[in-house]
Amino acid sequence: MAGTTALPLQEFIASLDDNCLPKILQVCSGVYFQGSIYEISGSEVCFSTGDLIKVTKIELLSVSCQDVANNETFELPISHTGLFKVVPEEMPYSTVEEMVSLRPVGLDSSLPFTFSSHSKMTIGNLALGAGTALTVLSVEKHKDQEDQVRCLIRGQQEASAEVCIPVSFRGEFYECESEERFTLREIMSSSSLRSRRFRFVNATKCDRPLILSPVYHVQAVMNLRKNVVKFPSSLEVDVVDVTELCKDVNFIVPLSLSEVHSEPNKSFPGVVEIIEDPETRSLFKCSWLPELRKNGHLIFHKKGTSPMILLSTLKSRKTPQYFLVSQQYGGRFRRRPREFNSVYELYVASIHAPGLKVSVTRNCEEVEEEGLPALSVGEQLEVVRCDRMVLPCEGKSGQNQSDEKEEIIMPLYMEGHFVEVLSDNKKYKLCDLGKQFSLPLDVKVVGRDTELEKDPLYGFSCLRIEAAMLEPTIQASFVHKPEYCFEIPTQWLSMSVYFTTDPLPWPKDQPPKFQVERVTEVADTFFYEFRKLGNSDAEPPPRPPKRNMSFSAPPKKTKKSKKANKSKHQADKSVPTKQFSDLTLNNKKRPPAPPPPVSVTFQCM
Repeated sequence: MAGTTALPLQEFIASLDDNCLPKILQVCSGVYFQGSIYEISGSEVCFSTGDLIKVTKIELLSVSCQDVANNETFELPISHTGLFKVVPEEMPYSTVEEMVSLRPVGLDSSLPFTFSSHSKMTIGNLALGAGTALTVLSVEKHKDQEDQVRCLIRGQQEASAEVCIPVSFRGEFYECESEERFTLREIMSSSSLRSRRFRFVNATKCDRPLILSPVYHVQAVMNLRKNVVKFPSSLEVDVVDVTELCKDVNFIVPLSLSEVHSEPNKSFPGVVEIIEDPETRSLFKCSWLPELRKNGHLIFHKKGTSPMILLSTLKSRKTPQYFLVSQQYGGRFRRRPREFNSVYELYVASIHAPGLKVSVTRNCEEVEEEGLPALSVGEQLEVVRCDRMVLPCEGKSGQNQSDEKEEIIMPLYMEGHFVEVLSDNKKYKLCDLGKQFSLPLDVKVVGRDTELEKDPLYGFSCLRIEAAMLEPTIQASFVHKPEYCFEIPTQWLSMSVYFTTDPLPWPKDQPPKFQVERVTEVADTFFYEFRKLGNSDAEPPPRPPKRNMSFSAPPKKTKKSKKANKSKHQADKSVPTKQFSDLTLNNKKRPPAPPPPVSVTFQCM
């Protein structure tokens, strides 16, 4: 940029201190001309020509030592305890004043120091031979007179004398080696000292002159970088200081939706711009998803945690559908009888709903050798208890009661076709269903949500409530229609955004009346991913024994019973699905299938 001077990054950072930060730098030239990526301490740093870097913090970590004789370098930690001596400059000084003014540190802290003259010196009546060493003790300042330096001269046999020399005295003066010693930290804290050469006080380490340069750990932010950038100041790149020219530049920090959800409440409502398109489009089939495009704008109204349920349509449909529904959904439901295709399914349902009653929908023939009873269409059964037992040879057992009820025993592996018997014909709100019944639950929408322009749930003959969950959500809308809101589940959608400074599209303190979409259709991929989270530890249903027609006695249950006993210890861990009113973030998983007993006892009604 015009009017700016390019400096190596190392030199520029060394000239800074914490009081002048932050500083905005622009990469202009150097080894990384077209941009390079380099790995530093496990993280990648990439600079390209023209990049802006906002330096927010510097920390001195080490010192680079360059051997003047062979250009070899090595690093020492800033905590290094060794001491260093200044190597005298070989260049001569023409006046005493020049020599005093170029001392490496403030004069008061650098006294005394010693110098010599290449030629004979005559000061008043005193003549000093060439090479005489003079030690500067102080600077004498006199009003209306020229300043002088008071020097000590050591003669033979430790004799000494003092002489005052005008600072304007001319000659060819050379600095003598001083006995002053400095630590690395002292050297790095002085710009004058950093310009000098040093050698170790302990000459066995390295007797040759060294150039010492500080190496800083630089912390900075860059545009469209999510994390703070950290790199050493020793990178070989030239920069210019553009702090004044770019003081109004806004450094964009991309945020994931989960990070947005962690922002303070005062950040909402606000306008955001989409930096990256959503990566998980396959999980959702809602109308607002295709409009989430790069460089598009959204209004994020508020964040929260929304109670939701997962609904599915009948599996018999050619194309099943799945929905995430807010508990604020205003439609009315009526319970639907569930269908069961095995005794095991009846057993699992009876644990969540004791006293389960079903009706047989398909005839079942008796198989004595496997302990399977005969069932006829229309017979009604009620689960009364679950036992572990060796099945009798006959399929039916029990004792007739006065009301002509009969108990039968059916093994869990028995196939059958049953439908739940319901005496309830009430209409329920979604939240009431969760308070009174366990999941899963089959329902039908018999009253649409009148606040929705189109209720996608109304008209299905049967829906199954699969699970209840608490989802972190962000209520959002598009800038061109801010009143139509939808809820974005932050854990299921990957997208990068940043908060802009754009104003909200309504008069101050006069927001429109918002209409929140309460039903979001999701893809089968979402349903399967959700089920994978919850069913990783589920018990498999029991496998039927191999049929052996040569024996009339029922098959031995040794292995079966052993498996049941093994799973007995896990029985206490299986709990029914939580009610909606008792939702927690950890309740996303469906409960594992209960360990099966050997048989279930039913009562014929």
